[in-house]
Amino acid sequence: MDTTNQIESINQTISTGLSSSKIGLIIAIIGLLIFAAHLFSSIFSKRRIPDVLFLIIIGLVLGPITHIVNSERLTLLGSILSAVTLVLILFESGIQLSFKNLKDSFFPSLKLTALNFIISALAVWLIGWLVLMIDPVISLMLGCVLGGTASAVVIPTVRQLRMSQKSATILILEAAIGNVFSIVLALALLEAIKSQHVEFGMIFGNIFSSFILATVIGLMGSIFWALILDKVRNIKYSVLTTPAFVFIIYGINEWMGYSGAIAALAFGIGMANIDGIYDSLLRKIIKKRPANLNDTERALFSELVLLLKTFFFIYVGMSIQLYVWQPIVIGLGVTILLFILRIPVVRFAISRKDSIPDKELMYMSAITPKGLTAAVLATQAMAYIPDTSVGIFIRNVVFSVILFSIVINSILIPLISREKVLYRIYRRVLLLNERVKDAVSQTKLEQDERRRKRSRTRELADEMFYPEVISDIISSEDNPGALNTKVESSNTDVAD
Repeated sequence: MDTTNQIESINQTISTGLSSSKIGLIIAIIGLLIFAAHLFSSIFSKRRIPDVLFLIIIGLVLGPITHIVNSERLTLLGSILSAVTLVLILFESGIQLSFKNLKDSFFPSLKLTALNFIISALAVWLIGWLVLMIDPVISLMLGCVLGGTASAVVIPTVRQLRMSQKSATILILEAAIGNVFSIVLALALLEAIKSQHVEFGMIFGNIFSSFILATVIGLMGSIFWALILDKVRNIKYSVLTTPAFVFIIYGINEWMGYSGAIAALAFGIGMANIDGIYDSLLRKIIKKRPANLNDTERALFSELVLLLKTFFFIYVGMSIQLYVWQPIVIGLGVTILLFILRIPVVRFAISRKDSIPDKELMYMSAITPKGLTAAVLATQAMAYIPDTSVGIFIRNVVFSVILFSIVINSILIPLISREKVLYRIYRRVLLLNERVKDAVSQTKLEQDERRRKRSRTRELADEMFYPEVISDIISSEDNPGALNTKVESSNTDVAD
């Protein structure tokens, strides 16, 4: 009897769920999307049209335009997909970075991150407070949410643009460090909104612990994994164990309250530089040399990143809210302002000493998309903000900024490469600071040259006259009869 009831229950579930034809159609669509992802990536390499734009458009068509897929039913799945995508993208980026590149790029990226975050957060804060009449603390929280850049967008874009290693490292580190700033500051302000009390010491302490301790845990995890990797490879079908361990590192850090994203990036950096770590720190302690990632594993990670990125950005497109026009207009205005502010930020943060090519400076000034971190923080803000309508409004504005920032980022990159007018505008603005410095230096050189000429003229004048004669002339001006007396006295002596 129990077996019969179970069979009937299963049949009822199947009949009320998806039919086999619909399941087959979904699987076919997934296959087409995977093929499309590789096609879009190839188009980006040749035409400089980012594949992210096509993926978001597909998500918009499936979600808010045709309502074929209800994104609200995919909220939990989307959050997990977003986190998994972010972890693998950061890890795969980390294994491309050497300590030498990090040494050359860390301080420029830190300067760029801090300046971009502060300027962006303050601009959004002023707009929310003075223009939209939102509570100043909530507006500042909104500015912190939109202050960073999206690693899931920046890293694939940088890879496909084939930028120099230093420029790519600066942008990758900016995205990772900026996310830490956004998460810690936004969550601290949300707690302040909830408790009506702000603790600045706690905020800076959380930033320190999130960054430093997550980095240490990630590096220690990479050392441990490199030491046991040879043994793990002896297990059959073990190629996915490295990504699995990255997930463990990420989860442990998030559970402890640190930045899982920074830990995943540090884990990848540690794996990329494990030989240097061993030679400098571990040789005297551990006799066994740690293993490196092989080419097969690296290729697999790249393919996983492409696959997960495809579904992540389709999900982002499906999650955009298009039924309320006010947040969309505000989001567009905020996005345009952030892109305009990005140009002087890059101009002042990156100096000539950093040796970044002009074209890559233009790319850097056009790459400021928002993504996963902003979406997650905006969703969490709804639980902290007392006024539900304000929380929904904040979320919709952030989602709108995410959409427009990715779209504008995708449009600007190919335009900078092809349109001479836009290229000249970016070049003139970005190099204005250098031209001003050159003009100031030229003016100083001209002034020094004039001073040198005047000094030489005085020296020549001094050489033309004897000091005694000059002294007599000066004294005669002070005492007119003195010179005549000396002359008469001299004549009398001669006569005698």
